[in-house]
Amino acid sequence: MNRNNINSHDEYEKKHMQRREFLRKVAHLGGSTAGAYFLLAQLDANSVPAEVVPKDDPRLHTEYITYPGQTGDIRANLARPKGDKTLPGVIVIHENRGLQPHIEDVARRVALKGFLAIAPDALSPLGGTPKDVDEARSKIGKLDREATVKNFVAAVKYLKTHPQSTGKVGCMGFCWGGGITNQVAVHSPDLNAAVPFYGSQPASEDVPKIKAAMLIHYAGLDKRINAGIEAFEAALKKASVDYKIYMYEGAGHAFFNDTNESRYHKEAAELAWKRTIDFFNEQLKT
Repeated sequence: MNRNNINSHDEYEKKHMQRREFLRKVAHLGGSTAGAYFLLAQLDANSVPAEVVPKDDPRLHTEYITYPGQTGDIRANLARPKGDKTLPGVIVIHENRGLQPHIEDVARRVALKGFLAIAPDALSPLGGTPKDVDEARSKIGKLDREATVKNFVAAVKYLKTHPQSTGKVGCMGFCWGGGITNQVAVHSPDLNAAVPFYGSQPASEDVPKIKAAMLIHYAGLDKRINAGIEAFEAALKKASVDYKIYMYEGAGHAFFNDTNESRYHKEAAELAWKRTIDFFNEQLKT
């Protein structure tokens, strides 16, 4: 698929471009307004292939829980291996479409690696994630940013004090959730490890507040997000934060999302996943 079209769709998804402007730009590139509408339908499609870890996987216990947040009760999907063993906790933060089945599947994948995982719904204060993806994306833009970060910081406390937790907590997030992961690292001194996937960077003056070890994934073709790397890395070095940055050349924004064929980059996703689990094992299990 044409890289210019995908980049335009990235801007449209993040609300940096209006729908009319997206269609105009793609029609100009492709020569047809009808073709632009067809492409938008293709790119917006969220058809989910077979889950990597089924909801009823017999090795796991899964349930929906609530925990107290800044704005009230926050709903989250919890997954853990069956049994009474205490485990490190991991928060999985969704993209700008709310808590979708893909993110719940990622939480189950994390759980199978020996973690107590929760995937909170950032849209809990607005009634939860709606079924309509466009509505969910619109609602994300209406969230109070500061309160939302505090709701995820509260998830760190929830996992740290959970009866089946070892007290160590990590956080990972994708796209919008990658940016929130960076903010959780800034605002929660109790966080032990953070893994933002192609997320917007925190302000340089906030970086010295980070106590967690950082494993940071970026996509080589993600120009808008990558523009903030240099200042972020300089601040991380200056503050002596324990960090590693990996760049996945040839991959675009959202390369980990295997429910989106136009964006998924198998090699990059598999390597980033291995590095993430190895990192959590090192930081949370030792």
